[in-house]
Amino acid sequence: MVNRVLSTNERYSLFGYGDKIIVALSGGADSVCLLHILYSLKERFNLTLYAAHLNHGIRGEEAQHDEEFCKILCKNYNIKLFTEKKDIPALSKAQGISEELCGRQERYAFFDKLSQSTGAKIATAHNASDNAETLIFNIARGASVSGASGIPPKRGNIIRPLIEQSGEQIREYCRENGLSFVTDSTNSSDDYTRNKIRHRIIPVLRELNPGFDAAALRFTQSAAESREFIESCAEKALKESKTSYGYDANILKSNYKAVLYNAIAKICGNSAERIHIEKIAETLNTGGSVSILDGKTAVCRQGVLRITQKTGEKNFMEIPLNGEISFEFGDTIVCASVNKNSAEELVFRTRRSGDKFTYVKRKITKPLRKMMNELKIPSEQRDKTLLLCSKSTVLWCLGAGYSAQGELLRKTAELKIETSERTGGSYAQEH
Repeated sequence: MVNRVLSTNERYSLFGYGDKIIVALSGGADSVCLLHILYSLKERFNLTLYAAHLNHGIRGEEAQHDEEFCKILCKNYNIKLFTEKKDIPALSKAQGISEELCGRQERYAFFDKLSQSTGAKIATAHNASDNAETLIFNIARGASVSGASGIPPKRGNIIRPLIEQSGEQIREYCRENGLSFVTDSTNSSDDYTRNKIRHRIIPVLRELNPGFDAAALRFTQSAAESREFIESCAEKALKESKTSYGYDANILKSNYKAVLYNAIAKICGNSAERIHIEKIAETLNTGGSVSILDGKTAVCRQGVLRITQKTGEKNFMEIPLNGEISFEFGDTIVCASVNKNSAEELVFRTRRSGDKFTYVKRKITKPLRKMMNELKIPSEQRDKTLLLCSKSTVLWCLGAGYSAQGELLRKTAELKIETSERTGGSYAQEH
C-alpha cells in the first residue's frame, strides 16, 4: 500500500520533501493506517509529523478511551499530539444543526487553527470507500458536477493520501502490520446519514459491482476533471464579457449552459442557489431582476448583468475646484487641479435635473440621463456617479471621461483629473 500511496502523492502532489504534516487521528483503522504510512516515509521525505485528536464529547468513557489510545500511540512514535475537547451535542443544539455537521465544522476549525500555528498541512484519512459514500450522499441531495466530484485529494492545506485506497485494503494493511486501533460504537448506528448509506445502500451497489468503490472513484475523478474544464471556460467567459458596470449578457449567453451557469454562480458569489441561477440565465434574454440571498439582486438591463445591493446610502456631495484638491468618493480617490485664473466656477457633485453632456468627437449635446443611458450606466448608480460641472454643463463624468467643454478646459486652464482605487492601482480618466 505504501507504493500505492506514493503513486497517489505523485499524481496529486500532496506532500513533498521537508513538509510538516499534522495527521487527523481519531484512533480508528483509517487514521492509524495513515499515521503508520507517513511515519514509514518520514526519513525518505524528511517529514515533520504531528497528530491531532478532537474529543467530540459524545461517547463518554469510550471517547476518553480513544483519546488515551491516541496519546499512547503518538508517544510510541515520538510524535507530538494536539488534543481538544468539544461538547458537540450542546453546540449542535445551540446552533440548530445536526451533530454530524457540527462535529465536522469543529474538527476542521481545530485543524485549521493548528495548521496556521505550525505551518503544517493537515492529512485526513478519507479513502475510496468514504468517497463512494460521499458521492451517493451528494447525488441524493441533488448534486451538481461539483458534488459529483466527491472528496478531493487535496483542498487548500488539507491532503488525503489514502483517497485511492478502499476501506478493506486499509484494514488488510493494519492486519499485515499488526496495527491496533479503536472502533467507534456510533459507526454501527443508523442515526447518522452516512451510516445509513454505508449499511443499507453501499452493500447493494457492491452486490451489483464488487469493484464499486473503485468505479465510484473513477467517476468522481472524471467529474472533477469536467468541473475543472467548465470552471476554466467560465473564467474565460467572465473575462470576455466584463464591462465597466457588469457583464455583457450577449457574450455570457453565447456559452454552453454548464459554462453559463458556472459563470453566473461566480458572479453571484455565495448568494445564489441553483433555482436563482436558472432564473438569472433567463433574464439574459428577457431582461429583469432576480432577488438572491444576502439582500442582493441580480439585474439584467440594457444587455448588462450586474449584482446590486440596496444600502440606502447617498453619495451626494459638492466640492468646489479652484486650484488643487484630492478627496475620496466611495472607493475612489480623486486628485484634480485647474489653473486658479480660470473664470469657470467648477464643482464636483452628483447629477441634477437639467445637466447636459457634449460628446468630444460627435459634438452632440444630450441630457446627462440620455448619455448615461447610452453608456449603460446602471440606473441605481446614476445618482451616485461623480461629476465635475460648471452650472448645468458636465465637464467630466467618472467612468465616461471629459466632455467637449472639459477637453477645452484641459487645454486652456490645465484641467487635470486622475482617479485611483483606494487599494491602489491608479489610472487616468482622460478620454
